Amino acid sequence: MRLRPAVGRGFVAVAAFLGWAGLSIQLYLIFYSRWTLAASLLGGLLSFFSYFTVLTNTLVATVLTCELTSRESAARRWFLQPWVSSGIAVSIAVVALAYNILLRHLWHPEGWQWLADELMHDVMPLLFLAWWWLAVPKGTLRLRHLARWLVYPLVYFAYALLRGHLLAVYPYPFIDVDKLGYPQVFVNAGGLLAGFVVIALLVIGIDRWRGRSTKLQ
Repeated sequence: MRLRPAVGRGFVAVAAFLGWAGLSIQLYLIFYSRWTLAASLLGGLLSFFSYFTVLTNTLVATVLTCELTSRESAARRWFLQPWVSSGIAVSIAVVALAYNILLRHLWHPEGWQWLADELMHDVMPLLFLAWWWLAVPKGTLRLRHLARWLVYPLVYFAYALLRGHLLAVYPYPFIDVDKLGYPQVFVNAGGLLAGFVVIALLVIGIDRWRGRSTKLQ
């Protein structure tokens, strides 16, 4: 792996802390809600990890933690590969855009829920994309990486549909089969997938451009 450009440890430490903080607050809120309803906490944990937002923010926080630590491990080497970090950057950008365009107007959270939402949908995408711009070596991405990145949203979509079919609960309104039907859900998912591809191509283009610029310096 190429040497990674230096980025202030303070920035990475703050970003990692905020990433885990947002996830921890959201998990606490789910557990508290389940506890007040005398519902299963295990069910709350499964619900927590049923959201693309939560899964992607977990990946973001993991990458930042790997960047912060100096102890070598197979997991650290894997997460810090440019194509892996870049794929996660694409996913967190999709999280931010999808929430702010499709979901933000549907509810108005307050208090701790507002804080968790802002951290996961606005703050962490900006911080991680800034880290990607500054810290991830450029010039290594190819179009073949796009196919690898697509595995994550496609597997998630299949899981969300299967879980929804079994439990009649869907994490997002635009994939609620019971209300919209499968044709509309697949149209909605296709639109989101197209957006994912556009952002991925943009990331690859920026990577290639910055890679060439670095070689000319």
